[in-house]
Amino acid sequence: MIQVSNLSFSYTRQPFISGMNFSVSAGEIFGFLGPSGAGKSTLQKILIGMLGTYQGSAVVNGIECKKRTKAFYEEIGVDFEFSTMYEKLTARENLRFFASLYEKKPRPMETLLRMAGLEQDGDKRVAQYSKGMKSRLNFIKALLHDPLLLCLDEPTSGLDPTNSRMMKDMILAEKSRGKTILLTTHNMQDAAELCDRVAFIVGGKICALDSPHNLIMAKGAATVTYTWVEEDGEHSADCPLGRLSSDGRLKGLIAGNRLQSIHSSEPTLNDIFMEITGRTLL
Repeated sequence: MIQVSNLSFSYTRQPFISGMNFSVSAGEIFGFLGPSGAGKSTLQKILIGMLGTYQGSAVVNGIECKKRTKAFYEEIGVDFEFSTMYEKLTARENLRFFASLYEKKPRPMETLLRMAGLEQDGDKRVAQYSKGMKSRLNFIKALLHDPLLLCLDEPTSGLDPTNSRMMKDMILAEKSRGKTILLTTHNMQDAAELCDRVAFIVGGKICALDSPHNLIMAKGAATVTYTWVEEDGEHSADCPLGRLSSDGRLKGLIAGNRLQSIHSSEPTLNDIFMEITGRTLL
C-alpha cells in the first residue's frame, strides 16, 4: 500500500526529514511515534499529497505522491487532529456536503452516525457538539467515501477515557474491514494497543521500526516481582522471567504457601522509546 524510499524534506535549507525508508502493507495499522516537532505530521502531509517538494520516493496505492491527481484522494481518508467541520451546519448537512466531493458512492450516513453514537444528534449544529462528539464526527467523515487508506492524526488527543475507547473501537472496526491505517501519535498506550508496527521518529529520522511486542521483548527485561511476610514485616524480590525455576526462595515460598503477591512486569513502549532515542514524548 505504501512504499517510502530515501525520503527527505526541508522547509528551509536544513533537512527536516532525512533518509526515511519504510513500507506499509495493506490492512496494517502503522504508527508514527515521536515527540512534537519530530516530523510525524510533516511525513503524513507528504503521504496525503499536501507537500510535494520532497526528494526521494513516496508511493501510496501505486501513485507517487507528488504526481497525484484527483483520483488519488478517492482512496484516502484523513482525520486531522482538529475538527474540519462547518460548525453552523448540522452533522448530517456536513456529511452530505463532504460526501458530494467524491465520485465514489458514499457509505450509508445513518450507519456511520449510529457507529459513532451520534444518530440522535445528527440534526444538531456542530457548534453544539462536545469535543468528543466532534472527534467522532470528524472520524466518520473520513470514512464517507470508503477509502482504502485512513490517515489519523492524534485521533484520541484530549479525549476522556470513554470517548477514547469509542474512537479506538471504531479504528479497530475499520481494520477488520481491511483498511490500511496510518496513526500519528505521541500516545504510547494507544500505539501498543492498536498498531501492528510502529516507527520511532526523532529529528526527522526513523530510530526504530518493529511491532510493539518485538520492540519490548527484544530488551529481554521481563521480570517477576513477588512479596512475602517475615516477622519483621513484608519483603519483596525480583527474578528474571527466564530464571524462575532456579529461584530457590520463590520455590520455598510457593511450597509453604507464604506468597503475598506475585506479578510479572516488562518495559513499556515508552520505556523502550526513551532507551532507544534518549528522548521523552513531551
